[in-house]
Amino acid sequence: MTAVVNPGSSDTVDPGPQDAAPDRPVPTTTAPESARTARRTVVERGSFGLLLIGTAVLYLWNLSVNGWGNSFYSAAIQAGSQSWKAWFFGSSDMANSITVDKPPASLWIPGLSVRIFGLNSWSILVPEALMGVASVALLYLITRRYFGHWPAMLGAATLALTPVAALMFRFNNPEALLILLMIGAVGACLRAIETERMRWLLLTGVLVGFGFLTKQLQVMLIVPALAFTYLACGPRTWPRRLAELFGALGAMIVSAGWWLLIVELWPASSRPWIGGSQNNSILELTLGYNGFGRLNGNETGSVTPGRGMEMPGGPGGAGPGGGMWGETGWARMFDSAQGGQISWLIPTALILGVAALVLLGRTRRGDLRRAYLSVWGLWLLVTMVVFSYMAGIFHSYYTAALAPAVAAVVAGGAAVCWTRREQIWVRLALAAAVWAAAIWGFVLLDRSPDFHPWLRYVVLVAGLMAGALMIGVARRGLAVAAVAGAIVAGLLGPLAYSVDTVQTAKHGAIISAGPHVEGEFGPGKGGPRGGPGHRGPGGMPGMPPGAPGSMPGGPGGMPGGPGGPRGGDMGGGGLLFGSTPSAEAVDYLSRDAGSFTWMAATVGSNSASGYQLATGHSVMPIGGFNGTDPYPTLDGFQKLVAEKKIHFFIAGGGFGSRGSSSDEPAQQITSWVEGNFDYRTVDNIKIYDLTAPKR
Repeated sequence: MTAVVNPGSSDTVDPGPQDAAPDRPVPTTTAPESARTARRTVVERGSFGLLLIGTAVLYLWNLSVNGWGNSFYSAAIQAGSQSWKAWFFGSSDMANSITVDKPPASLWIPGLSVRIFGLNSWSILVPEALMGVASVALLYLITRRYFGHWPAMLGAATLALTPVAALMFRFNNPEALLILLMIGAVGACLRAIETERMRWLLLTGVLVGFGFLTKQLQVMLIVPALAFTYLACGPRTWPRRLAELFGALGAMIVSAGWWLLIVELWPASSRPWIGGSQNNSILELTLGYNGFGRLNGNETGSVTPGRGMEMPGGPGGAGPGGGMWGETGWARMFDSAQGGQISWLIPTALILGVAALVLLGRTRRGDLRRAYLSVWGLWLLVTMVVFSYMAGIFHSYYTAALAPAVAAVVAGGAAVCWTRREQIWVRLALAAAVWAAAIWGFVLLDRSPDFHPWLRYVVLVAGLMAGALMIGVARRGLAVAAVAGAIVAGLLGPLAYSVDTVQTAKHGAIISAGPHVEGEFGPGKGGPRGGPGHRGPGGMPGMPPGAPGSMPGGPGGMPGGPGGPRGGDMGGGGLLFGSTPSAEAVDYLSRDAGSFTWMAATVGSNSASGYQLATGHSVMPIGGFNGTDPYPTLDGFQKLVAEKKIHFFIAGGGFGSRGSSSDEPAQQITSWVEGNFDYRTVDNIKIYDLTAPKR
């Protein structure tokens, strides 16, 4: 028996055999039925509106506490608001010395916002929050089309409350735009299957292409899901479907390739250096540092070139297969670093998804519900596998790319199983899904024993009781209690984590959602001493002072955005945190700044970012984000100094002199400046005047 889904309706109905009769008269709608439909419409629209309002409040509340957020990107947004050339290329500074290490699409919208509303935390971060609200709304609309209102509400609420999603929709990393584009690509693919119109498939390719311009190869993780689902469930013959997929591939190449082609053809002498590349090539950046290097760990230009900053025995001696970025393996999404960010409902999603696909096993090939579960389920599985085993740079916030897939599979799987709950095995599957959410939620909350200690017991008890009720849910009267308990078990923990995230300032290059978790990996996460998450004296997790990649200035705090805290002597910034110059330093550096192309230069983009944001003048980030890019060379820097284009050199940026190789341009420049110019100490920071050489 094939289910009929009425697009735009909140109902999924199983037609009886009589529905197939072509001459069956269309029943007229009675007045009571019309009134019920009207009431239902009001309830659905009202609940959806409240969901969007609640999501907007969650993402916008206390937003300015994040200051500049990731000042690395904020400085590039500032540059794009003052220079169209910087806006187009994604330059770190208005004078277009070097770009960020990503394509610029995620900078374009906030760059326009700052151009219109001026430079401040809100004009940078509000567009990210609005993309989050749009992502929640879009997931709702896609799910409602195939499963109805309440499953769509479940999926949208799950996405909105996923801690890592709430984190990234309030931050200025590329994830917000990437997630929105990926959800749109899935929706367009499903519409192509439903309507049998090629234009929707072409739109799928276009959205993936712009996802590439947002974060390069990460968007490609959903392409296998899109291609397989269309090939398996799409209309017409399989050769025709295959040809149409090549058409979508062409649309993807065009929508991403136009920018790549312009960058490659633009004379290198008149455009910024491509940050993150060693040969000033966007293709090298795509395939190397941001591509296969992330998979195999051979990331030339990374914090330790070519090695992904591995440490013997894993992070803090964690074991084989580990490194600076944590251990790889199937359990990575559930460990201390990633578990509380994304994994709350992954076990539940897998149980419901498999059960739903079994129930839909005999439906026609083009069944839209099966296509929905196929595309989201493959997105979830493929991305999980890649994230779990990638040996290169990996941050816990990357898992935000899993949030829409988890939410959609939970919603779609629950909808299919709920409509077939008269079967005992389906009720057992529903119970198992609820129990999995409750037990795993208890485990995750127990990792933070001081974080609302009562919460884990509420989640566990509510989930165990709701699961038991699910087994008898075929009896009327139990359904409401079972569903309410299931929602508490599944969403109360993520809600608490998300609220904690909203209340806590997030600054720098590596951030995470929720409270402190013992053993969590990342700066300032305070795991066991010397182990994952321990912030050693050098400022990097588990790193001794003076080690490659350690940050100058010792432990310090977390320098933030405007008015953000300054810790220790970290005002000059470092590898992971932006600089926070004092008023005295800003006044000194701003002298005659308008007479120079670059007010100052310093090693590393994060160090440069705070000075540029505070003064409004270009600061050259020598060596890009890590300070390891070969730009500018010593000869090139000396020429710029001779031409009076750079006023000051700010010492102590990037890795600092202790961790950089003497063969790297950044260290060569630092040594040359120290040997040929005098410095003045301003607020514990050495500032060299490049217009006044030593006598």
